[in-house]
Amino acid sequence: MNGWARFALRRLAGTAAVVLLLSIGVFGLLYLAPGSVQQTLLGTRPATPATIAAIQARYHLNDPVAVQYLRWLGGVLRGDLGTSIRTGAAVSGMLGERLPLTLALTGYGTLLAALAGIPLGVLGALRRGRATDRLVVTAGVVGLSAPPFAVGLLLLVVFALGLGWFPVYGTGEGLADQVWHLTLPAAALAVGAVGLLVRFTRAALVRELEQDYVVFARARGLRAPLVLRYALRNSLVPVLTAAGLIVTGTLAGTVLVEVTFALPGLGSLLVDSVTFKDVPVVQALALLLTLLVAAVNLLVDVGYSLVDPRVRLGGAA
Repeated sequence: MNGWARFALRRLAGTAAVVLLLSIGVFGLLYLAPGSVQQTLLGTRPATPATIAAIQARYHLNDPVAVQYLRWLGGVLRGDLGTSIRTGAAVSGMLGERLPLTLALTGYGTLLAALAGIPLGVLGALRRGRATDRLVVTAGVVGLSAPPFAVGLLLLVVFALGLGWFPVYGTGEGLADQVWHLTLPAAALAVGAVGLLVRFTRAALVRELEQDYVVFARARGLRAPLVLRYALRNSLVPVLTAAGLIVTGTLAGTVLVEVTFALPGLGSLLVDSVTFKDVPVVQALALLLTLLVAAVNLLVDVGYSLVDPRVRLGGAA
């Protein structure tokens, strides 16, 4: 078995174990949380014993928790994510409708972070110890300290309500209109990511600029842009690590940002489902997000081998 096959098998086994443990934890926490499915479905209407018994029979609520979980897991293995308790719709259809918006928001936020964070990190490294470097580092710390939902509220007040440059909520129609509507939410997600990218990029480039090959290249009279190009190439591994962290962190940050901007994505669906104890939807969301994070980590690992030939997947360098 070659290195790639061993690597793929290890990642698949690890992902399966993480998904299993996470699904058990989510199921148990929802079971222990206050409230019940009966209360969610009945609302303020009077609950008769016959109605409660019918609900319990419909959703198998009288079964032991382990049996309920195994029933759900068996459905997932057959490709059936179940039916929403709150709406009665198929969970797979609900996820399919909302996933594109969350992926678009995550990609947009990551793009904004990369366009701002990497150049600022390079600038800080090139101006190390100067006023520009201190300003860049300070801005990065401030960005890391700012919660996305708080940044989102600030952007709404200033740029949507105050200046009127962007819409307050909604997704828009057409590509250009959707980009316009998602700019403020993506910027709210990107602020913290910029701070992380600045720190990783600056630290990696500073370390590379102190290496012997850079000193030798400068002594040979190579042009500064060419020397910087070599140093940046060797700095890409930690930058890729930061990029992976940013994508996964942005996925998590969409939960509150989507609620702040009233966007119908996976984040707002998760909040509503947890509130109403819609167990099938919450379980499916946890499964989907775990798989997305695993896919991002896999892409980052593959990226290591592409940007640095010394890195080999599944084996020694």
